[in-house]
Amino acid sequence: MKLVLRYPLVAGTVLALLAVAVLVTSGQPEIARFAASGYALAVAAYLSVGMLRRLRQGHWGIDILAVTAIVSTVLVGEFIASMIIVLMMAGGTALEDYAAGRAKSELTALLARVPQTAHRERNGGGNGAPENAGAPNGVAGNGAATNGVAENGAHEDVAATDVRVGDILLVKPGEVVPLDGVLLSDAGTFDESSLTGESLPVERSAGEGIMSGSVNGEAAVRMRVTAVMADSQYSRIVELVKEASESRAPMVRLADRYAIPFTAFAYVLGAIAWIISGSPTRFAEVLVVATPCPLLIAAPVAFLGGMSQAAKSGIIVKFAGVLEQLGKVRTAAFDKTGTLTYGRPSLVAIVTADSMDQDELLRLAGSAEQYSSHVLAASVMEAATSRDLRFETASEALEHATHGVRAVFDGREVVVGKPAFVAEYAPGVVETELVSGQLAIYVGVGGVYVGALVMSDPLRAEARRTLAELTALGVTETVMLTGDALATAQHIAAEVGLTDVRAECLPPDKVEAVKSLPLRPVMMVGDGVNDAPVLAVADVGIAMGARGSTAAGESADVVIILDDLSKAAHAVRIGQRTVRVAMQSIWIGIVLSVGLMVAAAAGYVPAIAGALSQELVDLATILNALRALSPGRRTAATTGQADASTSAITRTVLR
Repeated sequence: MKLVLRYPLVAGTVLALLAVAVLVTSGQPEIARFAASGYALAVAAYLSVGMLRRLRQGHWGIDILAVTAIVSTVLVGEFIASMIIVLMMAGGTALEDYAAGRAKSELTALLARVPQTAHRERNGGGNGAPENAGAPNGVAGNGAATNGVAENGAHEDVAATDVRVGDILLVKPGEVVPLDGVLLSDAGTFDESSLTGESLPVERSAGEGIMSGSVNGEAAVRMRVTAVMADSQYSRIVELVKEASESRAPMVRLADRYAIPFTAFAYVLGAIAWIISGSPTRFAEVLVVATPCPLLIAAPVAFLGGMSQAAKSGIIVKFAGVLEQLGKVRTAAFDKTGTLTYGRPSLVAIVTADSMDQDELLRLAGSAEQYSSHVLAASVMEAATSRDLRFETASEALEHATHGVRAVFDGREVVVGKPAFVAEYAPGVVETELVSGQLAIYVGVGGVYVGALVMSDPLRAEARRTLAELTALGVTETVMLTGDALATAQHIAAEVGLTDVRAECLPPDKVEAVKSLPLRPVMMVGDGVNDAPVLAVADVGIAMGARGSTAAGESADVVIILDDLSKAAHAVRIGQRTVRVAMQSIWIGIVLSVGLMVAAAAGYVPAIAGALSQELVDLATILNALRALSPGRRTAATTGQADASTSAITRTVLR
């Protein structure tokens, strides 16, 4: 019954065909012809309304061939063929829905698994940690716990949207984690395959973050919520998926571009066949096999399949048209810190240029870095915290993007950042001698240069392999856009094989650099707040979303959930394959249809046989389009591993 209600035209046509068959077999061919012809013409009139509406909007469609085929078969008395054409048109919609459902399998799976409820501990309260919430080993408040999990009755089921930051939740075995949070139980195992594409379960320990959308393992666990529903990772992904699944790729309109020549060819060939044969039936037979279902269905199915394949790999493509752009990328630009490198520098040494104690220098630097959003600020603060150094509260603080931060503590000015920036407030800066793989953050206190923090940030193990894959995929220009010093940037570029370096760039400089790149389309990969403008202006912006900022993710066209740079090359590969499969499917439909049209013009394909054969063309086209769901072959270059030396070398990163 659901199928009947969903596809009434299919159901009605099937019933009409059965009725016509009964009339013919019972010796009432004229009544059968009249009934079938009337039904077919009514459907043709219905299709004409939509066709005329689209024509008024300036969209020339090839469904005019279907309407003409129905009318012409009725006029020449091929009423059975006209009914089959109607069934084919109606069935094409059902077939497209089925194929689209298959193509969107991964996207649909994400949407279907959105958590609706959460098990909140009764003694938990929004915005306030429950009693004993910070107790070790995840012991529940009031002593009601067994193995770190609240006893039955100690929690209540609430809507996931009602949960607040700080609430304590119980996640039962096999349940989807409803919101982002921190694990309170000693340990837990989670399936993150729907989020990251990683097939193996991952283990988390107490205090580690767990992502909404992951599936809990065999033991119930407790967690503290760190983000409400709207801000949780899974909800953000779902919103991206909804937007993506409703988008329409420019190539989907490819059928419209072929509409006029394809329609004209069908009419001309049909007219020639009519003139040569002297029979109008031949004209109708040509139009029967010229119906446009393959062209209308192939591209949408292929692009949905490509988006689904990307989602399965941990790559969320926001718009279907992005896949077409990815398939044509010729220039790839990269931010450095957090993109080509891991973005997690660690303190190597403290160099003092004054009588100040090393710990005091680090403490003041960490205090100032509280007011910076730069990725290196977190590393400085982490180094200070690891030494149990307490931060001061500033009375005044200002960050200078990509240069550094200036803060005032009890009337004492502290500046942290690049040497030129620090020298403006604390003359006498002496640049620290660095070895390969190190960076220096300079510090001035009270107008005096006091020293530098020497840190190191490793190059991503997959960086060199990613660049090699992009080259193998036809990306001819690779560019680094960074705020770091030229010497440092060139050193990194040489290690990974970049063809161009633009150093000491402010955010506006990166935007202008991307605009000026000659080989288009340009793909930009970044992860920070400062990358948001350049991601927005690039032809394809890719945000490393695993640790990247919300601003970068919102500005980008593609969000990589995994913290894996190689996914950028994988996204290009999926784009190329999707476009290739879409084009192949369209041309399969065109070639088969033209072949049948020529055979029909020669009199070898009767109207009924032509209508049935067109269904086979539809099926072949759709089956080929569904190939976009598979990853396809990969060349040796794309499957090669990074050089063993790459993972062992740390690279220089300057602020």
